[in-house]
Amino acid sequence: MQITREESPSNLIRAFEPGRIRIGQEWLTGNLIVTADVIVSDWRPVNPGRVTATDLKPALDEKPELIIVGGGTDVIAPDIELMQELAGFSVGLEYMQTQAACRTYNVLVHEGRRVAAALILETDSVEVR
Repeated sequence: MQITREESPSNLIRAFEPGRIRIGQEWLTGNLIVTADVIVSDWRPVNPGRVTATDLKPALDEKPELIIVGGGTDVIAPDIELMQELAGFSVGLEYMQTQAACRTYNVLVHEGRRVAAALILETDSVEVR
């Protein structure tokens, strides 16, 4: 019997390390937004500590039910005003460290949820499990 690794047609995050992230077999550099179907590379939030709805427009264009903001190694306090603004579009918003955001994004994609991850990449090399 031949055993093969399951391949997904969705954009799944396999690993990240300083300044780059691997989606499927491709390494991408810099901050990015990823959904199951779309990758927006070179995403440049004006202030990573204070992401705005304008910053998240590429994610909102994909009509997710949830956006996860991965703030690097820092824990970013939720922006209540932004959460309320996105709730007006029926979009939830979660903030977490990038490593946790990658894992959570993958789980939700596997569940078939419409999720977008807006990821700020930093310096620690980590394999996503």
